[in-house]
Amino acid sequence: MTEIIDRRGLKAEMRELLRGAQVDPRMFAALFLLLTAALGALDSLVSGGTTAGNPLSLFVRILTSLLSAVLSVGFVLYCMAVRRGQRAEYLTLFDGFTFAGRIIGLALLQALFITLWSMLFVIPGIIAAYRYQFAYFNLCENPELGCMDALEMSKQQTMGYKGQLFSLDLSYLGWGLLASLPAGIWTSYVTYSSAFSILYGTGYASLSTGASLGVSLLCSLWSVAVQVFYLPTYQCVQLGYYEVAKRTSGVSPISASDRPDSNGFDL
Repeated sequence: MTEIIDRRGLKAEMRELLRGAQVDPRMFAALFLLLTAALGALDSLVSGGTTAGNPLSLFVRILTSLLSAVLSVGFVLYCMAVRRGQRAEYLTLFDGFTFAGRIIGLALLQALFITLWSMLFVIPGIIAAYRYQFAYFNLCENPELGCMDALEMSKQQTMGYKGQLFSLDLSYLGWGLLASLPAGIWTSYVTYSSAFSILYGTGYASLSTGASLGVSLLCSLWSVAVQVFYLPTYQCVQLGYYEVAKRTSGVSPISASDRPDSNGFDL
């Protein structure tokens, strides 16, 4: 049976909880975001914005994406520790590398399934993304879990909660737009200038490679500066939804023998 989650109340609770975290959540988020931004910059530097006909660029893009997924799990582990009142050091960010193989396998399977659903239409792809949203959380709680098991559990856990998860994301839409605003303006300028040049055969004042990288760096730093204010709360609230979904669905990545009760999902 699904439960209506008090989103506002949960947000307030998580903000208060994060204020008492032993390791500053904003500093931890900044470390995570700066590392992922550095991986993105490496991808852009090698690929030059495209992977067409360049196997090295494609390899670097895949590698940086997978490394970002592993770091994302480290951030989730930190937020899980905060919710449990435990201390999580900055090195927790790299704990995902201890089961990186399963994280990478899950990332590839999740991307495959979402892509296949998206080929039918946009909406099935969005539904699939929410269907598998708890898969990483399941793997974080039980690193020995199989990738397909994590996805199947998420599928059962999110039954009846996809709409509420979508509403949660909508409530953070303003923050997301603010974080991506400079990058969006810059991308629009480059796209418009290139299209204008092609259509009318006139050149436009393009920036040098160094200047372009500088603008991209500033856009990334802006995004990091904005995200540190909301990302820890958002992640902890998501975990709150996950806890409710586990309880109401009876599906848990922890085996029955390791839980006080025996009503969970038994592997």
